[in-house]
Amino acid sequence: MAAYVIFMREKTRNPAELDIYREKVVAAREGHAIKALARYSKVESLEGAPVEGVVILEFPTFAEAKAWYESPAYTAARQHRHLGADYRAMIVEGV
Repeated sequence: MAAYVIFMREKTRNPAELDIYREKVVAAREGHAIKALARYSKVESLEGAPVEGVVILEFPTFAEAKAWYESPAYTAARQHRHLGADYRAMIVEGV
């Protein structure tokens, strides 16, 4: 069953760190079956606090999504995302 990793950027604090993250996250995709469904395109918050942007990534399974998130390559990239902005992130299993 497919699973989705969803990132919601709430507030940018350091754009230079996000630039480093963008460079590193490309390499972190290698070897993983990831399909980008949305990537910082037009967003309108209907309920709750507004967000600056949203990314939705599709994976074949929940386990594969979690393995990517915890992979050494993504862990190295993720630290720059944390330094660059406030995010909410989650994995949700599809139906």
